[in-house]
Amino acid sequence: MPIAIPPQQLIDALNWRYATKKFDSSKRIPDDVWHALEQSLVLSPSSIGLQPWKFFVVTDSAMKTQLRAASYRQAQVVDCSHFVVFTVRRDLDAEHVERHIARMAEVTGTAPESLGKFRAMTMKNLDQARAEGKLDIWQEHQAYIALGKFMACAAVLAIDTCPMEGIEPAKFDQILGIAGGNYATAVACAAGYRHPEDKYATMKKVRFKPEDVVVRI
Repeated sequence: MPIAIPPQQLIDALNWRYATKKFDSSKRIPDDVWHALEQSLVLSPSSIGLQPWKFFVVTDSAMKTQLRAASYRQAQVVDCSHFVVFTVRRDLDAEHVERHIARMAEVTGTAPESLGKFRAMTMKNLDQARAEGKLDIWQEHQAYIALGKFMACAAVLAIDTCPMEGIEPAKFDQILGIAGGNYATAVACAAGYRHPEDKYATMKKVRFKPEDVVVRI
């Protein structure tokens, strides 16, 4: 059983979190802390458990510089400790499903043949989404689930993050060497430690009142 943290500790961590605009480039996330954050990505939930993603963790300064040029020169890309690019599997197909089923069988000790109903259900859903032109959009939504989980876990560990959609995905794909492949960039997130001079760190968090956004039925 996991050890629950006090509820107020979670609220405090989420209030402490903000989209960090200026990172302290001299500080690096410790290896054990980063390992936990990588596991938060690996353990992210996804529709039907298909995990239609790959997460590129960039710490190489030269590649960060290239990615910054494809991020409208935003400094977070180079100043952060770890820069994560969330890529999504496009045109999800039977090959990916079979890979998932093989992994299910490996982990659970189940015979792949016994997963026939799951295979058929999964392919039916994918084929329907493909016919409706929604398949890639559906899978891209999964990346944002992983992004949200990553940022929340980072906040609990007192790691700063900045989600970034202000990027040029096609250029990212070229820099990462995945252009023309099965995966494509969806969104990115910088992680590290806020700079003492980041004025946004002390700004009050503006949110609607709970009663305006939470409906209890």
